[in-house]
Amino acid sequence: MTVQTVSTRPFADQKPGTSGLRKQVPTFQQPHYLQNFVQAIFDSLEGYQGQTLVVGGDGRYYNREAIQIILKMASANGFGRVLVGQGGILSTPAVSCIIRKYQAFGGIILSASHNPGGPEGDFGIKYNTGNGGPAPENVTDAIFARSKVIDQYRILDASDVDLDRIATTHLSNTRIDVVDSVTDYAALMESLFDFDLIQQFITGGNFRLCIDSLHAVTGPYAKAIFERRLNAPAGTVQNGEPLEDFGGGHPDPNLVYAKDLVKVLFGENAPDFGAASDGDGDRNMILGRHFFVTPSDSLAVLAANATLVPGYREGLAGIARSMPTSQAPDRVAAKLGIDCYETPTGWKFFGNLLDAGKATLCGEESFGTGSNHVREKDGLWAVLFWLNILAVRKQSVEAIVQEHWATYGRNIYCRHDYEGVDSDRANTLMANLRNAVGTIAGQSFGSYQVDYADDFSYTDPIDGSVSQKQGIRIGFKDGSRIVFRLSGTGTQGATLRVYLERYEADPAQHDQDTQVALADLIGLAEAIAQIKEFTGAIGPP
Repeated sequence: MTVQTVSTRPFADQKPGTSGLRKQVPTFQQPHYLQNFVQAIFDSLEGYQGQTLVVGGDGRYYNREAIQIILKMASANGFGRVLVGQGGILSTPAVSCIIRKYQAFGGIILSASHNPGGPEGDFGIKYNTGNGGPAPENVTDAIFARSKVIDQYRILDASDVDLDRIATTHLSNTRIDVVDSVTDYAALMESLFDFDLIQQFITGGNFRLCIDSLHAVTGPYAKAIFERRLNAPAGTVQNGEPLEDFGGGHPDPNLVYAKDLVKVLFGENAPDFGAASDGDGDRNMILGRHFFVTPSDSLAVLAANATLVPGYREGLAGIARSMPTSQAPDRVAAKLGIDCYETPTGWKFFGNLLDAGKATLCGEESFGTGSNHVREKDGLWAVLFWLNILAVRKQSVEAIVQEHWATYGRNIYCRHDYEGVDSDRANTLMANLRNAVGTIAGQSFGSYQVDYADDFSYTDPIDGSVSQKQGIRIGFKDGSRIVFRLSGTGTQGATLRVYLERYEADPAQHDQDTQVALADLIGLAEAIAQIKEFTGAIGPP
């Protein structure tokens, strides 16, 4: 085995987004493309020689090939040990769990999360630091800077590692441990939740559940935890076999793409509870019988009921939510007398708050919820949290949410996505909004009077770092909000996200249809941003 130093040239398009570098598979298959970015990661780090690296992915197309390249490059660059999931499989929260448990230097996650897979689908790579969380902006900025000038990379000339057998091998001086993908993560879950109580609840004969893994990474985890440890009936986990193309589906746990699960939960003789996770296992969707729980409401309900769960019985230090997420968690925090932090979109912004003990639960409106147990959002953790609450309260999902609204009021909320927008036109739309925020405050639009308008900027309360241009906020006197931002998770064109929110205190109004309740705000958002003119869309998607 010899170390090869390979000459290369920079690629101009390797700037990481909110969740690493995401491109279509053929882009990553270009000669040197993946290798350049991996070397840029290693060149941006200090003190990793002899240390441990964790590597795994969601099983999508090109996952195995990429892992073999990374293992050989990790050895050539001096890592002492690499922990890699069996079959190349590790969910994103499992990577975070393993980094933290074994005090690894960091980890590399191969995933494009909820984006489609397959030979023409998407692929992604991101680096997580020693706390188990996504690399902060100063690290990703350094990686991008290095990628623009890189002229060589180091890789070991060696045979591939057998990823399918749990065993220890060596690549030169680097120990490679192929580990069970589920064991460490499942043990962490059992330490947080009352598995015995949940088992009794779901096997008592009066409760049925359905878990949809969307042919993505959580299949093995869900089968091990729900069907084997908690004794749920065989078949409780559907679409549980990870496939390179996710079975031709879109591994995004929402009402559109998890349509098989939605059909079951809104059909005749529906189960009591349903949940789905995404490609890499860090997102979740929660459903009751004929009832959908918005991610914002889910975070608020978990926070309000946290002391019912063993791992959170001592209460919460604080709550953190991304800026576009509804303000429902803020109301819980106020009642509990704890802080609620508003951060930019991107789980990395929660890391400092969690590390400093300022927050315990975190969430994003894009179906991401988590806590201080790891430093990533965690889909199956959220499912187990809900099941633990249900097992204690012995009420339906709908009853728990409606009781929550009766106590705190309902933040009626939705998000509209305009996908595949020409990037120049999308950027012009945002620039126009950015230029308008200075003059829009105090204006009236029908019955809505603008209270504030700004381009959200975040100063990290722990390290003082500043993140600017994180989305346009327009807040109204009655507490309603409209938020505009461009997504950083797509690979083609631009995605304009529009978030709409209205607070309703009257319980008699809590059952109204979301789109009807927000109709005035929807029309106002389209007019203010000139969405039709810039995207060509007629009405919301």
